[in-house]
Amino acid sequence: MNAIAQKYTNANTNTIQNEINSINTQRSLQQQHHLAPSISIPPISQPTDFLRAHTDDASNPDCKIKIAHGTTTLAFRFQGGIIVAVDSRATAGNWIASQTVNKVIRINPMLLGTMAGGAADCQYWETWLGTQCRLHELREKQRISVAAASKILSNLVYSYKGMGLSMGTMVCGHTAKEGPTIYYVDSDGTRLKGDLFCVGSGQTFAYGVLDSEYKWDLSVEEALYLGKRSILAATHRDAYSGGSVNLYHVNETGWTYHGNYNVGELFWEVKDKEHSFVNVDG
Repeated sequence: MNAIAQKYTNANTNTIQNEINSINTQRSLQQQHHLAPSISIPPISQPTDFLRAHTDDASNPDCKIKIAHGTTTLAFRFQGGIIVAVDSRATAGNWIASQTVNKVIRINPMLLGTMAGGAADCQYWETWLGTQCRLHELREKQRISVAAASKILSNLVYSYKGMGLSMGTMVCGHTAKEGPTIYYVDSDGTRLKGDLFCVGSGQTFAYGVLDSEYKWDLSVEEALYLGKRSILAATHRDAYSGGSVNLYHVNETGWTYHGNYNVGELFWEVKDKEHSFVNVDG
């Protein structure tokens, strides 16, 4: 009799313990849901249509909020890793708001992200991406891949497609399995893998230099100069790009910062060295 009673007692105990575990799991999921990133959206039935009508000057020239875009960022792969180069000017319409913006987000020692579009959007979401990369390392006991990191960011921004986000970023890094890898991610959820990307209002000028000089077997010194020279061309011709050039090199040991170059001084150095910019007297 005692054996039968003990059997049912154990069964009840197991059932109760399972229910407790289930409740704890639900609470944990609810807490994670509350910690997940979220943004405020207009409290109307069609927020995407509302935001498009009020912020998209392509579809509505009379919209009340015209989001200004202006920058030049680039990244390219070569035999020695990845070069990342950006300008540092922030504009608000025709007004230069800052000449010292750091447009490279240091996600972790192996990953870099670039900023183009809305500075607040890029900085917030790429910093959030850094926390997700760190959590992945703690869970999996290994560094996150560039593909996985870019996918996390792409999935996140896609969930807010049409909600007014403004982002055009490159996620750059190096892992043993992937090698040097670059993914372009924008606020529509687009995610592209490639060897060379330029993003921003000055991208056409930067592409002009890169397309003429780029090759896979560049030395590290040549690649650094090409990145710097491409951003300089954009700052010379694009009014929304300027300030200085921030230069990075990414390889199997991680990223290395190669300095900040004022475009005013750099322009004259390059002009004297290359005998270029012949339209400028001096």
